[in-house]
Amino acid sequence: MNKGSSLGAGPGTVMPSVLKRLAQKRLYFGHQSVGANLIQGVRDLTNEHPSIRLNIVESSDARDVSGPVFAHSRLGRNGDPESKIDGFVRLMEQGAADALDVAFFKFCYVDVTPATDVPALFASYRRALEGLTARHPRTAFVHVTIPLTPLQAGPKAWAKRILRMPLCGYDDNRARWQFNECLRKQYGGKERLFDLARAEATAPDGSRVWLEQDGCRFEAMAQAYTDDGRHLNGVGRRRAAAELLVVLAAQTG
Repeated sequence: MNKGSSLGAGPGTVMPSVLKRLAQKRLYFGHQSVGANLIQGVRDLTNEHPSIRLNIVESSDARDVSGPVFAHSRLGRNGDPESKIDGFVRLMEQGAADALDVAFFKFCYVDVTPATDVPALFASYRRALEGLTARHPRTAFVHVTIPLTPLQAGPKAWAKRILRMPLCGYDDNRARWQFNECLRKQYGGKERLFDLARAEATAPDGSRVWLEQDGCRFEAMAQAYTDDGRHLNGVGRRRAAAELLVVLAAQTG
């Protein structure tokens, strides 16, 4: 989120001016399950302002973005981040890009693991998005950091601690941090980055959730934002969706 924006509101809330601006624009969001959580968060927030209609439509058909719309659809296959890059580029080149004001997609938490070649994946992503930006300069392409998972908790975590076994949440979040840092260094500060990971790692009291491993410090999701250790619950999706809407509105000013 751009901290200097005049569009900001409190965590989990959205200003009517943000919704009014977006209600006049054409947007597309490609995603999987956490993206569906974000869309539900957007619905939750817009329901609080019934006089402002944000036309949310599940579609990847360029014909559905001829007027103001927040279109979204499933994109690619989880565990195969290249399929999401390819799918987004293909959709944009089939006519969607030139009909849109803002377009973006996100990877899933399962798309980056300790086995991922992070520099290679980021290079592939960067080539694809820079190509789209060059060919479609009137479309604002927004970048999204990879969502996180929390440090393992509960009875299994307790048993692992007793047995001195590693808890889930370290290795995968560290790999995601590496990719997200590439995004932040390349696109941060340009109002084209929705830092979903940072939103997930910022607890309701404003503190950041950090893990450390082998001298490396990286983010993890706040436990308050998930009920299953993977997806956003009602609190988490509202907070993340509010930040997303502010970033999107900043692209349409």
